[in-house]
Amino acid sequence: MVKIDKIYTKGGDKGFTSLVGGKRIKKSSKIIEAIGNVDELNATLGVVIENLKVSNKKVLRNIQNDLFDLGADLATPINRKKNTIRIKAEQTLYIEKEIDKINKNLKPLKSFILPGGNKVSSLIHLARTINRRCEISIVKLNETHKINIEILRYINRLSDYLFVLARQNNKTEVLWKPLKNNIK
Repeated sequence: MVKIDKIYTKGGDKGFTSLVGGKRIKKSSKIIEAIGNVDELNATLGVVIENLKVSNKKVLRNIQNDLFDLGADLATPINRKKNTIRIKAEQTLYIEKEIDKINKNLKPLKSFILPGGNKVSSLIHLARTINRRCEISIVKLNETHKINIEILRYINRLSDYLFVLARQNNKTEVLWKPLKNNIK
């Protein structure tokens, strides 16, 4: 467990923060941007959880915990081997199994779905779009800093999970009709 004695340290007052291992970096770095996006996703999932049925809450709480692992993984240099927290394939497989459980009870899609349908589904779609931003920032980070590749698999699969979860919680799916409003 992580022990936090003091909330403010004043260490970041000049725009720098520390990675795992103590290296100081700018708060504007791609690493901190990716971690911030993951943190926003996690906070949004907290809002989703408060609006969900009990049956889905456990899975999302597990995912929230995984997202803290993912943030710790991003904050840990890839060459650090001791006392590290890394996203593992088992965490991604867990999400895949949850996707399969939900998807087997959903009707096949005939078009893209417009986000909405009800409050819960809308919130889950919002979380899914934040997840996409997380993925983009992690992909950009990976272009300049070597990261644990399982992070990319996990965050990509999480987007899929949120999509099927939104469908499961939706009362009415409104399908996209290409060029519906194409006025001539």
